Amino acid sequence: MIALLRKEISSFLTSLIGYIVISIFLLAIGLFLWVFPGNFNILDAGFSSLESLFVIAPWVFMFLIPAITMRSFAEEQRNGTIELLLTRPLTEWQIIISKYAAGFVVVIFALLPTIFYYFSVQSLGNPPNNIDSGGTWGSFIGLLFLGGAFVSIGLFASSLTENQVVAFIVGFFLCFFFFFGFDAVGALEFFRPIDSFIFDLGINAHYASMSRGVIDSRDVIYFISFNLFFLAITRFRLLSRSW
Repeated sequence: MIALLRKEISSFLTSLIGYIVISIFLLAIGLFLWVFPGNFNILDAGFSSLESLFVIAPWVFMFLIPAITMRSFAEEQRNGTIELLLTRPLTEWQIIISKYAAGFVVVIFALLPTIFYYFSVQSLGNPPNNIDSGGTWGSFIGLLFLGGAFVSIGLFASSLTENQVVAFIVGFFLCFFFFFGFDAVGALEFFRPIDSFIFDLGINAHYASMSRGVIDSRDVIYFISFNLFFLAITRFRLLSRSW
């Protein structure tokens, strides 16, 4: 399993896709936070806060994480190596977790440089250090959980097809729906009596809760359960190939 994990991480870092995805993420976030004028620009806002980062990052993740994961199983199926992989002395869970962990590591690599934004805003505050550190670090943890959820969605989308473009489109749609769709559905008048329940099914409610700096066990359990669900149906998809 460790050998497969190393292979998956190496495939990201020795090819252009990993560096391109990380570069695009950092470039997009940096431009919105420091260059483009508007509500997201930290200097224009005049507040010692990284709230804009945690508003923009999920939308950027929706595009970039499916791009990371689209080849995970789709390429194996297209090249015919998925059968060879499944015949190795590895369980389906070990294969899936290795690919999940590799994608999650790339997400961590993408987020690590943004920590410098925290120290930049901290030093630019008046007075210095005038920043909600608890809320900021809680939001970073929330982004990690969000990234993990999107990786699990992307793996499932990649297991559905051997076409990487189709895997990307399906992954993006599912990420968008689970982040924003439940809020839109819950806002409909017809679902007003159960709107709180519907909101809680979506990712955004739990991500927003973590972004306030409070790491609630209910939010942690939700993200863990969400990941396990998508990894489980990915395993079911792999097992169905042998039926």
